[in-house]
Amino acid sequence: MASKYKDKDTGIVLTFNGSLVSWIHTTTGYAAFLSALIVGVSLHYHKIVQNEFYGYPEEWFPSVSATIGDRYPERSFFMFFIAMSSGPRLALIGLWFLLTRKSGNRLPAFVAFMGVFRTATCGGWTFITSTDDHDWHDILMISYLVTTLPWTTGCIALSPPNPRAIKYRKYLATAFFTTLVPMIYYFIQHKVHRVAGAYTTYAFFEWALVLFDVAFDAVTALDFDTFEVTVRDVKGAGNGVIRYSIPSAVLEKEKEKATGGVFAFRFTWSQAFDIAADVYHGFVFWSILTSLGVLVWFFPLWYMGISGYEVLVMTTVSPFLLANRSMRSWVLSNLRTVHLLSLVGIAAYLVEEPVARLFAVGFGVVMACLGWVGTLYTESTHDGRLETKILGWMIGLILSSTVKYAWWTNNPIWAVMHAENGGWNGTGLFLGVLAVLRFTRKAPLTIGTYTNPAKSDSSLLASIGIGGLFFGLHSLLSDTSTMILWVWEGYPIRGPGAATHGWLTVGAMSLGLFGGLWNPNAASSWLVFIVGSAGAATLTCFSHWTGYYGALAIAAYLMAFSVPMLSHAAKLSPAKTFGLGFLIYNVLVLFHVWVVAYAFVPGGQLVREHTDWVMMSMMASIGAGVYGINSSRLHQQQPKRNSSIQQRRYFGVSTLLVNIFFLCAAFKRFPTNDYKSYHPEERILTAGIWTIHFSLDNDMWSSEYRIRDLIKELELDVIGLLETDNQRIIMGNRDTTQFLAEELGMYVDYGPGPNKHTWGAALLSKFPIVESKHHLLPSPVGELAPAIHATLDVYGQLVDVFVFHSGQEEDPEDRRLQSLYLADLMGSSPRPAFLLSYLVTEPLEGNYNTFVSEKSGMHDVDPSDWDRWCEYILFKRLKRVGYARVSRGSITDTELQVVKFRVPESSDEIAKLEALPEKKRNRRVDEDKVPEGWKFPAMFRGEGVRDHKYHVFDEPRYYNDA
Repeated sequence: MASKYKDKDTGIVLTFNGSLVSWIHTTTGYAAFLSALIVGVSLHYHKIVQNEFYGYPEEWFPSVSATIGDRYPERSFFMFFIAMSSGPRLALIGLWFLLTRKSGNRLPAFVAFMGVFRTATCGGWTFITSTDDHDWHDILMISYLVTTLPWTTGCIALSPPNPRAIKYRKYLATAFFTTLVPMIYYFIQHKVHRVAGAYTTYAFFEWALVLFDVAFDAVTALDFDTFEVTVRDVKGAGNGVIRYSIPSAVLEKEKEKATGGVFAFRFTWSQAFDIAADVYHGFVFWSILTSLGVLVWFFPLWYMGISGYEVLVMTTVSPFLLANRSMRSWVLSNLRTVHLLSLVGIAAYLVEEPVARLFAVGFGVVMACLGWVGTLYTESTHDGRLETKILGWMIGLILSSTVKYAWWTNNPIWAVMHAENGGWNGTGLFLGVLAVLRFTRKAPLTIGTYTNPAKSDSSLLASIGIGGLFFGLHSLLSDTSTMILWVWEGYPIRGPGAATHGWLTVGAMSLGLFGGLWNPNAASSWLVFIVGSAGAATLTCFSHWTGYYGALAIAAYLMAFSVPMLSHAAKLSPAKTFGLGFLIYNVLVLFHVWVVAYAFVPGGQLVREHTDWVMMSMMASIGAGVYGINSSRLHQQQPKRNSSIQQRRYFGVSTLLVNIFFLCAAFKRFPTNDYKSYHPEERILTAGIWTIHFSLDNDMWSSEYRIRDLIKELELDVIGLLETDNQRIIMGNRDTTQFLAEELGMYVDYGPGPNKHTWGAALLSKFPIVESKHHLLPSPVGELAPAIHATLDVYGQLVDVFVFHSGQEEDPEDRRLQSLYLADLMGSSPRPAFLLSYLVTEPLEGNYNTFVSEKSGMHDVDPSDWDRWCEYILFKRLKRVGYARVSRGSITDTELQVVKFRVPESSDEIAKLEALPEKKRNRRVDEDKVPEGWKFPAMFRGEGVRDHKYHVFDEPRYYNDA
């Protein structure tokens, strides 16, 4: 560094080498973190290594957040030096912009803006701690991490031809982003699995991120060495030029490789809007299609059998209409109108009456399928334009899955959503109109004539392949939690979690799609088909992580295969290929519903519990598509592709942005609850049982918000939910328990997964679930009866809870066998226990006397409650202090029953409870005779709130055996 003070006629006041800015920034940045670490370890070591679960010696190294957090004086050291680094930081960004700017290139300005914004967010999460404002701290931290990606890749792309600096940037950027993977893994081990010592390992990776982050910006010292910064009395500037032995073309190729070519094209707003319109319109298609099943499902629920409205699943076969010359000519000549009419499927939320809303969505599906098939056909003569539409369609699916994750498995523009339950329908419709207008702005290339494929180009094989492909995409990939729940087996957790690992599915989908794009021949080969089939088999046959590895393989394969399959199908007869293809898709949809709904459909017993047959049928259909592609004349000719590399990069950036959006949502959804019960001081456990009718209310609106509010207001610590398995096409591939668990601060066990062929049983608990097992009870004739047997840690006492849904009234032998099985299961528990159930029996009669018996050891929560048929709560070795029945309002068709238990503190107290005579056990007392913490909320007395009130007894019942 050359530093001089001058006072001559030149007017120069100060000059110094530009690298000094980098060194000052590096020094103050490291000083901020390291000084806080040294001071923190010296003064508060045991406090800063302590986390919510463990302390020293299990945890022995502090995390960054614990070190620079709220403790004085380490927080002050950090803030002082980080504030000192802000000036050099902004100067570094400014010098980088001056060094890299070129006429007509907007990238340097974009990277500089990202640098300034990133600096501002750093100041935000630094000076607003999680204690000050948890939400804003998280928002600013997420923003900082998100902007690190364009800043890092942008700096590599703009690097001057300095091979040493480029090498260091590549290494440090790779180290930074690679470190994120084990860091997140160990954080999950700590936060979700509570592994001792995991937080210490996480802390090392977190500190490594800090070191790599600051070091990456320190590399600018190698580039700024060519700068001389001069301060003079009048405006001035300086330049430096240096030559290197490595040709600049080689270095540019290295930079493009390091950044994935993301910045190696000229940005234009016109193309950006085109790609955004393609992707969003693809998202709208998948939103309309995935909403149809939810609305259709509403009607057989209320009819308790086939309603007739199920025929609307066939609206997808509308491409058959293109076989008519006049209809085909009209559709292809009016694609903008057709696509605009498809938005009726989004606008349907404005229709209150369920039947009319269903038909509106059905019409939207008709037009959406016609519009997209017509679009692919008209673009089929130009590979580049066809590829654009296929990518928009498939990235739209990735966006749909991402949006569903951000909205806890609901899509905010579905017709079962509105403002009251989290819907963004109006916004979605407005953006949909804009997207259609942009999507259809180019005139179609082909109207009214078919291509003439050779005899070897079979529309039949292509249609079978299309049917299998769309069924796989819809049934497995339209929600990131579907395949995770396939491999879920309860506690302790031995596999992926829906909230914590959902991005892995989206990541596999993204990689698969672009793998199929760059090498469609490989994606349509038999070897890759075998890999995809192995993934499907692994998912079907295995649980935990092993099964999920198969899920990732089939996710990548389906997305990769979509590119050659859709490209091939678009060049054939649209009516035959897509009309028949969607018909086959519908057959597979019905097949995968009938494997669980066999008791309600003609011939259903033939496919009972055969999800394996469904998966084999799907892969066999896709195999027909593979055969059709490989035997095709079009495939053998290998036509020259005229697609644009720049166009692909735009779609690559759009996919990257969708993935970043997913990761931001994942950060916000990461489990952070403290899981506190409502009345720990009195050792009260409040439990309930509720049949939630698949989270659709009586008016066909999604009911999660209303369910949440009632559970919260009743102060339930544990609740069993029945009719909860929505992870099928006909139910929208949803999971209500994710929303409830995160909103209410509860642990959740989904119960038997969607591949176990039940209607679902779930458990939510504010107490830790130590262990849980899933049971499928004997059901030789009727539908499968699911049960959960879980052990909770309740105030230090292990308590067993059983959640159970018995078979139908029409199957008495099933219910008798199930009562014997469950009585054995409950009787095997030596701990305090309670049952939350749907028994389908009269009080004091029949199977009731098997459930409530010496064999089970269970007692009825209120034997005098004669007005029950389905829901029952039983218990043993617990002190029952209150019981109430709460009306359902219009949420579902079944009331909510709730009970309050006092959990015993010792084995002696448990023994006394067991020895109580039944008459004394059931002695009721007035409400004013019980402590305040034992009472149910008063807000549900009288008329209650929102049609929820205490009913049957008109008030809660209280008990006291003292």
